[in-house]
Amino acid sequence: MDHSVNAPLRDNVRLLGDLLGECLRQQAGDGLFDTIEQIRQASVATRSESGAPLTSLRDLLSPLDDDTLLEVARAFSQFLNLSNIAEQHHRERLHRQHQRYPGDPGGDQGLRDVLERLTQQQIPAETLTDTLRSLSVELVLTAHPTEVTRRTLIRKYDQIADLLGELDRADLNDEERATLRARLRRVILAAWTTDEIRREKPTPVDEAKWGFATIEQSLWQAVPDMVRQLERQLMEQGLPQPPADWAPVKLASWMGGDRDGNPNVTATVTREVLLLARWMAADLYLRDIEELLADLSMEMASDELLSVTGPSHEPYRVLLRDVRSRLKLTRRQLEARIENQPVADGDGYTHREQLLSPLLLIDRSLRETGLADIADGDLKNTLRRLNCFGITLLRLDIRQESTRHRDALDAITRYLELGRYGEWDESRRQAFLVEELQARRPLVDAAFRNADECTPEVREVLDTCQVIAEQGSEGLGAYVISMATTPSDVLAVMLLQKIAGVREPMRVVPLFETLDDLEGAEASMRALLAMPFYRERVASGQEVMIGYSDSAKDAGFLGAAWAQYRAQEALTALFAEHQIPLTLFHGRGGSISRGGSPTRMALLSQPPGSVAGRIRVTEQGEVIRFKYGRPAVAVFNLSQYVAATLEATLLPPRAPKPQWREQMQILTDVSVTGYRSVVKEEPELVRYLRTVTPETELSRLALGSRPARRKKDAGIGSLRAIPWVFAWTQIRLMLPAWLGTGAALEAAHVDPGQSALVREMAEHWPFFQGVVDMLEMVLAKADLNVAAWYEQRLAGGDAGLEALGQSLRERLTGAVGALSALTGREDLLDNNPVMRWSIRVRDPYTDPLHLLQAELMARLREQDGDETLESALMVTIAGIAAGLRNTG
Repeated sequence: MDHSVNAPLRDNVRLLGDLLGECLRQQAGDGLFDTIEQIRQASVATRSESGAPLTSLRDLLSPLDDDTLLEVARAFSQFLNLSNIAEQHHRERLHRQHQRYPGDPGGDQGLRDVLERLTQQQIPAETLTDTLRSLSVELVLTAHPTEVTRRTLIRKYDQIADLLGELDRADLNDEERATLRARLRRVILAAWTTDEIRREKPTPVDEAKWGFATIEQSLWQAVPDMVRQLERQLMEQGLPQPPADWAPVKLASWMGGDRDGNPNVTATVTREVLLLARWMAADLYLRDIEELLADLSMEMASDELLSVTGPSHEPYRVLLRDVRSRLKLTRRQLEARIENQPVADGDGYTHREQLLSPLLLIDRSLRETGLADIADGDLKNTLRRLNCFGITLLRLDIRQESTRHRDALDAITRYLELGRYGEWDESRRQAFLVEELQARRPLVDAAFRNADECTPEVREVLDTCQVIAEQGSEGLGAYVISMATTPSDVLAVMLLQKIAGVREPMRVVPLFETLDDLEGAEASMRALLAMPFYRERVASGQEVMIGYSDSAKDAGFLGAAWAQYRAQEALTALFAEHQIPLTLFHGRGGSISRGGSPTRMALLSQPPGSVAGRIRVTEQGEVIRFKYGRPAVAVFNLSQYVAATLEATLLPPRAPKPQWREQMQILTDVSVTGYRSVVKEEPELVRYLRTVTPETELSRLALGSRPARRKKDAGIGSLRAIPWVFAWTQIRLMLPAWLGTGAALEAAHVDPGQSALVREMAEHWPFFQGVVDMLEMVLAKADLNVAAWYEQRLAGGDAGLEALGQSLRERLTGAVGALSALTGREDLLDNNPVMRWSIRVRDPYTDPLHLLQAELMARLREQDGDETLESALMVTIAGIAAGLRNTG
């Protein structure tokens, strides 16, 4: 670790820890403080090479009463949250340093670096400019439940980060420094005395409001700052400036639109979220306009603007007052619609161009009268926001499971006495759907809604399509079909939109998620493109979503990764053959088994040609806060996406050698077999999961609005991918990330020929490099001793579970050994000292939380419903998630 670069981080962690200790001593007294410090020191000793065994730490925790366990859990959890704040602030510090010293070899690989590399590779400036102008990065904020921190605490954590930034100033005198330290202590005290646990599950509308708050507090500022930074870097390289309406990054959302397995997301909810988003947009633009009203006091104006305002000594303010009035009216009208009250008369803003037009008029006038510098200030920021956010703030996707559409059409065909759609074969379904999509007559009339066949579930599908028809296309994005398997799944949604009278249909996006679906994706899309009718519909572009969660849960990390790669290759070739632009939508999460990886690594490991200037990616849960929760960090991460998309487009990775592909298939076959032999064939696995991990207890934590299971059964098949990953992460076994993959690497290591080939792949193939790097990161966070302690405390004496646990830990040990043999590194993360330090500094604080969690789970299973135990358990879950970061 570079101590000079990271010394400020260590100093910040120490400062925050000391201040937390002062607050603990003040609030809880010396007794609790001394207990916590004794536990911390024992934990540090346990982690040292000559440290005491884990039993010494356990012996300190076991005698504590329930109330003390709660306070101890809170203390260690709070320290981990403070460490995260220090790390995130340090990232901001390093980003600023890299901007000051762009030649830094450990730099961020931002747009400046990429442009220089492209120039060195003699990419023509015209090609570069054209690619940048058409670049499309869309980030889709999702409500997947891995964000465990309450919004009220996030606000306090942001205040702490701001104060750390102020303490970085070199010109502070001693008095100013002492004042800032006192303020920092007060905020930490306020955080310590705030309940860190959500007591009620959020509704889908609450989740959407959380997403809106991220835009209000961070992205609203970050987006124009990011575009301004990119334009400056283009200017430095002598490249032409992009057009005024350039929006390389746009934002969409699933919050309030993702109804896959979530009965709480209804048509009523979706309508409310769409209206709330428009209200928030109007409110944010109103704040911008108030600022412009205060600033644009000048008299000089163009004849074009004066022809609208009439003679005035403050013509810009005349026009802006009209804009302000109309925005206020827009807000009132939206409030009335949300509350189902009479809507005020008048023309509120309903389309982006209506607000854009007067602002562009002001922009032209300022430039014509020699005030371009003024136009390039706050006005330009507002125009950039309009380019990105429109007047709808976010484009809302709709997601629904394919069988729900099938059931709706089955009800319709039965009502029309055409037979049972659900029982037809695929060819008959396709013929029916294509015929009806091209027919001019409506398929059913309004009377169908009152028919016996129209069940509440069917009516809900129709109501959702009705909302799509009512709201118009400006605030809507993609209609995503989860568990898509056949061409008829896509055509069905197109027909349901037609039945609802949707004038501008949402683009229909199949989501291929399981191993079988990924392998069949190309055949499904080829069958659709064989239909002239469909080809015409998608001539301007097709979007296909690649699922990471369910494919990894189905086949393991390595098997899923290779299936995703091959599916993208095949789809890229197919749409190139038809000369139809393809956008691949990556359903990633924060964890390795959900496709989580650094932005540049993720994009440069895609098959060559698959990015092609367009990318769509989900961002979820705690990842949204860590990547976009603060403006400076958001600017960096947004520009990283732009730079990496440009690089992957113009300098794509080379295609894998045939022998690499063959070896990858060998690895995958071993991996999938090894993974499924445990997950699908081990009879004790479900019982182990429910006994040793907090899988059942996770439902107590008010993480999100969605149920943990799709269906009401106890099997792994119905368990959602997120709690599946989250549960194994909590006990540090990390099973979804390495199971099967470790066995494949071990098998390859035994064969000298395979071993040499795998090393070559790890060195020269970006896709496989990414696999290895992510595996190393997650194995560095795994811990055999911690996992064994959960088992001892919760399944001690159960021979069947103990035997399985021993087997799993042996497999994990084998995976670590095989990875070390591949990389040639004796210690995991030797090549990433910052991350290794980050993990090690957290371990003495996460260890007590793990032991506490196991103890609390045991006690709570004996005393179900005990409020203190439940609170303490939820604190440990949140604390461990904070300590390990990419949890789900």
